[in-house]
Amino acid sequence: MEVKQIIENAKLDINKSQIKYNEPMKAHTSFKVGGLAEAYIVIKTVQELQELQKLVQKNNIPIYIMGNGSNILVADKGIKGIVIKNEIKKLEIENEKDGNIKLKIGAGNKIIETAHVLLKEEISGFEELSGIPGTIGGAIKMNAGANGKEIKDIITQVVVLDEKGNIEVLQKDDLNLTYRNSIFKTNKSIILEAEFILKKGKKEEIKYKMDNYAKLRKEKQPLEYPSAGSTFKRGDNYITAKLIDEAGLKGFKIGGAEISTKHAGFIINKNNATAKDILDLIKYTQDEIYKKFGKKIQLEVEIIGEID
Repeated sequence: MEVKQIIENAKLDINKSQIKYNEPMKAHTSFKVGGLAEAYIVIKTVQELQELQKLVQKNNIPIYIMGNGSNILVADKGIKGIVIKNEIKKLEIENEKDGNIKLKIGAGNKIIETAHVLLKEEISGFEELSGIPGTIGGAIKMNAGANGKEIKDIITQVVVLDEKGNIEVLQKDDLNLTYRNSIFKTNKSIILEAEFILKKGKKEEIKYKMDNYAKLRKEKQPLEYPSAGSTFKRGDNYITAKLIDEAGLKGFKIGGAEISTKHAGFIINKNNATAKDILDLIKYTQDEIYKKFGKKIQLEVEIIGEID
């Protein structure tokens, strides 16, 4: 039975406007490429997610959990099964006796929007991350970082929905938060919310930092073109973008995909690129860097969907 038929027969307690079939993923990713998702469902509550999880397990339907679509590349052939857009939102602020501030933030909260709420509340410690164009859930999954700070520096625990439908609390030490990695790269639990510890700050100082980081980002990154952020991870003892630049690859194109002339660590969708254009350019770049420097550069972007 097709996924559409299974979902419709189940009569889920999810608003029909939240469910789409054969949905073009290029409309939901920052790279603006990708084929069709067999089903695309926006989830707004834990109850909706639990109901959907029972259905996919009963029918053995593959799922992919996405946040803001800012660190993924969807293949041209699209995605079999269900893409679940996690929009479970929450923001609770609690003052601690030791002067710290405890925050509980939903996985579906956007980082940029959260940063502006914290600015208004004069809460400091999130400024460095304020320009990351993703959600809290996605940022935890990849231990996102910017300007010298990572999610692991401020997180204390995560609430998840495990494969059996149980809600579980994981402590920071359980998460294996390393460079652009966490247990959620392989663990099938779904992030619901997380707890962070920050500090009280001064609004003027927080705003100055946020504005400065935004200015630097605009100056150094090709924000005028669709991309998925940094394409490659940094190396253990080298800067990947520097090697790509030294290899003379800035501006190199395959189809509509290009290595940014502004920042060599970014592959951009310059002119209606396909996922294949981007994948071919990724492989070409990896091959050239290995030939010239003997370094095997690793992807930071997550590739999903059916690839030839």
